[in-house]
Amino acid sequence: FDLSRRAANLEKAEFIVFCGVRFMAESAAVLAKPHQKVIHPDPDAGCPLADFAPVGMVKNAWKELETVLNIQKVMPVVYVNSSAALKAFVGDHGGTTCTSSNARKAFEWALRQREKVFFFPDRNLGKNTANFLRIPDEQVADWDPYIPFGGLAKEEILKARVLLWKGYCHVHTWFRKYHVEQARENYPEAAIIVHPECDPAVVRAADGNGSTKFIVAYVRQAPAGSTIVIGTEINLVNRLADQNPDKKIVPLSKSPCPNMGKVSPNDVLFVLENLGEVNVVCLPKPVITSAGKALQRMLDL
Repeated sequence: FDLSRRAANLEKAEFIVFCGVRFMAESAAVLAKPHQKVIHPDPDAGCPLADFAPVGMVKNAWKELETVLNIQKVMPVVYVNSSAALKAFVGDHGGTTCTSSNARKAFEWALRQREKVFFFPDRNLGKNTANFLRIPDEQVADWDPYIPFGGLAKEEILKARVLLWKGYCHVHTWFRKYHVEQARENYPEAAIIVHPECDPAVVRAADGNGSTKFIVAYVRQAPAGSTIVIGTEINLVNRLADQNPDKKIVPLSKSPCPNMGKVSPNDVLFVLENLGEVNVVCLPKPVITSAGKALQRMLDL
């Protein structure tokens, strides 16, 4: 999200070529100034995590909840790794977006406003955030969108303070607790740092967890000679190893994101040679307005 915001803040730029996955380019388009066009070099570079929560399925779940409880008691919170359409839905219903850096603040804000949080689309980030806030397990429920009422009994829905959409990032669910145990054996002196999209068991077993920004800062600030084992996307781990030759940077396991690697130099050349004519991110004005509300609430936290 920080990259999307920084791109949109380049006010003199007429064109923003966003080399990332689709939801990132959409976020930049929501934040962009009216004179700016956001271009996504490869429209096929999507995000399976974002795709877990199509806005139509979320609307159906919302309607189901309305038959069980007073929907005004539920605050929707959506991870920025989501479509602009879902951000717009959340914005229209008084909710906010969040990043992995500020999910705790977003949950705290939401629970001050209303009795329950409905969080989309990453179950692990939601559960790890609830754990940090010491919300009891019996007050946290997984919502399976492929089963009526999320597979939950009415009593479970009413009891829950946090409902978690059952989506995940395949990069981070790859990591298991035994990877942490192996790293402890192989590098007993190492600090083990993981992303909060990992399974809660992995997060508990690690020495620390945090966003990509947190991980980058942790490595940079570590003293020379440190050994750090990192549980996140392998290309980031490799880049940190290259940038910090005075430290031993080791992946917890090799887990790549193929979609982040889809944007190629040829894709960038193509959109630059046809600037403003191809692969422009076009969002309906109502989506831009409503998604902007959700993003602004996050920025105000």
